[in-house]
Amino acid sequence: MAFRNFKMVGYVIYGRGSFNQLDEIIAPQRKPARSGGGAGAPMVFLVDHFFEGKALASRVPVRGNDKIIFVDVTYEPKTTYVDSLASQLKEEFGTVSGIIGIGGGSTLDLAKAVSLMMNNPGSSADYQGWDLVKNPGVYKAGIPTLSGTGAEVSRTTVLTGPTKKLGMNSDFTPFDQIVLDPELTADAPANQRFYTGMDCYIHCIESLTGTFLNEFSKSYGEKALQLCRDVYVTKDGWDADSDDKLMMASYAGGMSIAYSQVGVAHAISYGLSYLLGTKHGIGNCIVFDKLEEFYPEGVKEFKYMVAKNNIDIPQNICAGLSDYDFNKMIDVSMGLKPLWENALGPDWEKQMTRERLRALYELL
Repeated sequence: MAFRNFKMVGYVIYGRGSFNQLDEIIAPQRKPARSGGGAGAPMVFLVDHFFEGKALASRVPVRGNDKIIFVDVTYEPKTTYVDSLASQLKEEFGTVSGIIGIGGGSTLDLAKAVSLMMNNPGSSADYQGWDLVKNPGVYKAGIPTLSGTGAEVSRTTVLTGPTKKLGMNSDFTPFDQIVLDPELTADAPANQRFYTGMDCYIHCIESLTGTFLNEFSKSYGEKALQLCRDVYVTKDGWDADSDDKLMMASYAGGMSIAYSQVGVAHAISYGLSYLLGTKHGIGNCIVFDKLEEFYPEGVKEFKYMVAKNNIDIPQNICAGLSDYDFNKMIDVSMGLKPLWENALGPDWEKQMTRERLRALYELL
């Protein structure tokens, strides 16, 4: 049996106010000017457009010819957006010292993808899959402002391409540095905070019930699940301790699936995102809400957390879709072999037929 030897994040700093150390953290990574003089290669900060004109944007440690780009993550990142940003930076600067992502999961995934495309030819769509990236990207750091997605620690960048929604899964993908500062998540909208928190919860359930489970992923998954329950089941109301715990739940949950995998909810939600543009967190909630057949205890607890937190899960979003639409979602979902294998085992294709998957989509 061959065991996975996977790449992890290079450096981690955690603590309230740790964002204030970003300038000194990235300083050694700045590339000096060439012998001809002039400015060195810049740091490029990809910041969620939610923060444009807000206090956090003014705290970004811009120096010299550094550049802040407020990225539109209304929808999940598309390969065309990644390619456009990488081309823009190459044309303007030639190369950069690094890409720093500041925002939620979509912003972090975008930062990882742009970093990779600074040093890899072609389109990011060429690298949607497992271990297709050939060259390391430029230096990259991630600073989450939402907790739950695990994007800060994952070896993938979830992207919607011309024919599929799939990440650039590779050992070159993880961040070189992450900054985990719970203060940055304090002003997150309540609904969005719930959806991303449930993404973490679903990571745990899918990992802990999957066929790929081992003690490595189990130890992280159990801790993340405990933290999610502390926040969403035990607590009444949100406070600073909630932000602290959910940030570490996100990290631990991401570590759990790094060595195992996610499962049915993620596999189905990818089809929704591809066809309907459904955001990752809410898409997982929409799907998981209907998966008692696969995760009875997890779905029961999920429904309790939804009710306790006064969250509305959208219903009937697939009503009125055509056969073509359903088949497109099924194609995207069936292409996620590792997810299905973790959920159902090596004979998953005998269990999850196109007809059965269609019936599941019709429930949503």
